[in-house]
Amino acid sequence: QVQLVESGGGLVQPGGSLRLSCAASGFTFSSYVMNWYRQAPGKERELVARISSSGGVRDYEASVKGRFTISRDNAKNMVYLQMNSLKPEDTAVYFCNAKIYYIDRWGQGTQVTVSS
Repeated sequence: QVQLVESGGGLVQPGGSLRLSCAASGFTFSSYVMNWYRQAPGKERELVARISSSGGVRDYEASVKGRFTISRDNAKNMVYLQMNSLKPEDTAVYFCNAKIYYIDRWGQGTQVTVSS
């Protein structure tokens, strides 16, 4: 079955960095666009970054451009989100996502808290 397992969240001070990882299994990973979403308390889930199946095309939500980098390793079935210059407003639960057979698949999420 399809599984997405995120890791790497935690508490970091403003200006700090974190690297999130998502381990994928149960589908042909290299054939699918992979996404990172986040959901802050009281807010809707929003798309943060997207990477094409080959990794050649990457898109970012405006507020994270220049600070976050999405990448993938198709040999390891992994997708990453490098987050630099973190701000308190980046605090959220971060989710790995893929649309497999037209169905959105989600991991359990990993909490990122940016606070001094």
